[in-house]
Amino acid sequence: MHTAVGLASICVVTLINWFREKYEQLLRVKDAPRAIALGAAVGIFFGFIPLWGLKALLAIGLARLLRGSLVAATIAVTLHDVILPVVPLLLRWEYDIGYWLLNHPHELPPHLHLHAHSPAVWFHWSTFFTVGRPLLLGAFVIAAPSAVLTFYVTKAFLGRSRNKQVSSPDE
Repeated sequence: MHTAVGLASICVVTLINWFREKYEQLLRVKDAPRAIALGAAVGIFFGFIPLWGLKALLAIGLARLLRGSLVAATIAVTLHDVILPVVPLLLRWEYDIGYWLLNHPHELPPHLHLHAHSPAVWFHWSTFFTVGRPLLLGAFVIAAPSAVLTFYVTKAFLGRSRNKQVSSPDE
């Protein structure tokens, strides 16, 4: 019992240190606060989108197009790696939201029984329309406000941090 508690506290400390390290990496990025906040927002946005293998490329591409920080976008998109254990729950929420929005009258989806199908069915192009469309719509619904919140929070933290650096005397 004590081992499990000790292991859990080590994991929490490690997670906190990892977040602190990512935050400090964002602070060290040499760019305007707006560009860093925009890059972070784009990275968080694409972190929620279930397009594995393309998230980082899409985040970097959109950050470049919007003149945001490419480094901040890359750091932010990797933040979603921390939530890997809860990704199935997140995907289900995204699917439920998208399904609810696409159906009239609005209703929650029936239980998915993908285990009854072979993997070939999961990757068939028609599955995109039955599962992928609601999943992407729900992901956009969750990702958009998360990105907006990230933009303003990051910009505020960067402004506060940089103001402290300017007001503190150099030694």
